[in-house]
Amino acid sequence: MIELSNVSKTFNGKVRAVDNVTLTVKDGEIFGFLGPNGAGKTTTIKIITGILNADSGSVKINGYDIKKDAIQAKFQFGFVPDDPNMFLRLKGIEYLNFMADIYDVPSDVRRQRIEVLAERFEMTKALGDQIQSYSHGMRQKIVIMGVLIHNPSVWILDEPMTGLDPKSSFTLKEMMREHADKGNTVFFSTHILEVAEKICDRVAIINKGRILFSGNLEEMREHFKSNESLEKMFLELTQNE
Repeated sequence: MIELSNVSKTFNGKVRAVDNVTLTVKDGEIFGFLGPNGAGKTTTIKIITGILNADSGSVKINGYDIKKDAIQAKFQFGFVPDDPNMFLRLKGIEYLNFMADIYDVPSDVRRQRIEVLAERFEMTKALGDQIQSYSHGMRQKIVIMGVLIHNPSVWILDEPMTGLDPKSSFTLKEMMREHADKGNTVFFSTHILEVAEKICDRVAIINKGRILFSGNLEEMREHFKSNESLEKMFLELTQNE
């Protein structure tokens, strides 16, 4: 579970990137975080994960405050950032073992997880190569594998489909559904509204740092009193802003 309460963040003393955001992402659901470029999605995610400190408000992951209990809170989640270009000189297997070391994953457990994840993402043959030799999509996949190595109950994914080929994208969506159906939490941002419409249990739409809507698609259609697609309702909401 992820709980945000009255979270705000201002840059340069005047640009309010996140404006009094309150959200609850429940166990057992896939929650989509939607918004135009510059709406505050990535800033919000960086606050949730502890990369940035909020000016005010609080964030809890499975009950642990990201400021007060940072280590325990960070053990609860796996985070896929929007840029997979990291640790490029490491081989894929070295990166996975590095991530497993951080989270104290036992050797026998990590071997099994690496084997399963590599097979699902068709990365087995590439693990011995340096990450800098990978395509963008392969880098995205190795980062995803790394954050799942300790089997966190909360997944936080910032634009996770970017660069993935159709098969890998399908695999990730399948894994997201499996994870949520086991009573876990999946929180992800995306620009691909068709994906959000198909797989999300609930969504929130943010623009100019403020939450414009939070709920399921039926509630959104009730709000608009229409049977439009998520894309059309999203555009109407954000354009009106």
